[in-house]
Amino acid sequence: MKPTEAMQPGYFMVDEFGWCSGTRRVPSPNCDARALGSAVDLLIIHNISLPPGKFGGPYIEDLFCNRLDYDADPYFEQLRALRVSAHFLVRRDGNVLQFVPTIARAWHAGASQFGERERCNDFSIGIELEGTDDMPFEGAQYTTLAVLTLSLMRRHALTDVTGHEHVAPGRKTDPGQFFDWARYRGLLHAHAVCGSPAGDGDQAAATFSIRLLTADSDLGLRFAATPPGAASE
Repeated sequence: MKPTEAMQPGYFMVDEFGWCSGTRRVPSPNCDARALGSAVDLLIIHNISLPPGKFGGPYIEDLFCNRLDYDADPYFEQLRALRVSAHFLVRRDGNVLQFVPTIARAWHAGASQFGERERCNDFSIGIELEGTDDMPFEGAQYTTLAVLTLSLMRRHALTDVTGHEHVAPGRKTDPGQFFDWARYRGLLHAHAVCGSPAGDGDQAAATFSIRLLTADSDLGLRFAATPPGAASE
């Protein structure tokens, strides 16, 4: 997928099994079933690079699929015991890999709390951006993230978006100070207004609200878009 393709409304569509079109599917064993009937209403944004600060290559994919060559870099030794995953990875060029269906629980948040609820993996979707805490993300990543978010809202009743650092403060720092929440919010609004996510043509538009929650701000956003699919799993 070229970065410009991610700009086309409706490029991503999540099916009833939680797999998303427009992504490269790489199933990870590091997941399990959500509790029956649980709603998925939180999106958590992360960043990752392996080795830290280096982009491209197979290492993130290999880590999430338990096939990382721990001898390939000295940093990898400390990852040997990890069994982790995320639902999606957005590469620097805007390409997306999907490791876990959205109806399943990916192991991405770890010990975490959102509001009064703990164990955020139970009710969240995790998106990793290829990047680090100390450098800007690419424009193609923001575009893809916005369009993917809107498509996820069609399938799940997402009400909040936050960063890993905000559900695991003191333990995690991603997506970090260089993630531009205002830019992300603006793209969500822009793509919603121009028709993303794409509907089936026979569904009436509705007004949705979603909050982008950081440590010091609550960026509320309301927009008209195609109604989401059923939220129960």
